[in-house]
Amino acid sequence: MATIAERLEHVHARIREACHAAGRPPQAVGLLAVSKTFDAHAVLAAAQAGQRAFGENYLQEGVDKIAAVRALAPQLADDLHWHCIGPIQSNKTRLVAEHFDWAHTIDRLKTAERLSAQRPPSLAPLNVCIQVNVDGGATKSGAAPQDALALAQAVARLPRLVLRGVMAIPDPVEGFEAQRALHARVRAVFDAIATSGAPGLAQFDTVSLGMTADLEAAVAAGSTLVRVGSGIFGARPTRAELAG
Repeated sequence: MATIAERLEHVHARIREACHAAGRPPQAVGLLAVSKTFDAHAVLAAAQAGQRAFGENYLQEGVDKIAAVRALAPQLADDLHWHCIGPIQSNKTRLVAEHFDWAHTIDRLKTAERLSAQRPPSLAPLNVCIQVNVDGGATKSGAAPQDALALAQAVARLPRLVLRGVMAIPDPVEGFEAQRALHARVRAVFDAIATSGAPGLAQFDTVSLGMTADLEAAVAAGSTLVRVGSGIFGARPTRAELAG
């Protein structure tokens, strides 16, 4: 069975090959290790192999894991960056504001306003991305593509946030070209915001797009940050395994 370090190197090799195929430098695409449902020891194994950015979907689990990693390896923990990539309910914004470095799933101005107000002054401003509902699913989170620019302009004015880019979780589609075309629609939203001339976009540089199954298509479409979980940590534990 492959180790986390071996899987991590395999993912990096996939990113390098995808960048080469797309005519992009390999350093143009970063890797976010999605560590949801995996424990602090798995995070440390990835960190010891060089990984520094970790994504969590479930907020309380993420907060507990951040604390556990810090307790296990305080010096290493200072170098890690934690990204909230799950939905943010209004009553959970303080957890994100106080414990995470990034929030990827901003789809309402109210959420961004709460994060800005609750971000402790002792911490650097919170990096945020606008989540875009690119394929229009009625039950999916994210701003409609046509609304993303107005939301970005409003978020960029908030004092304790730094608007870094856009994020999307499209429904799976079959085939590289179909995946690339869908991802390219997200990149187009990013480009429209980046070239809008709106203030507050000095660090607008991130397209958080692509996962284990479709990272090559995402890189081809212009992703700058791919989110990989099972490709690094292996199969996720079942609910029964987590409970027992």
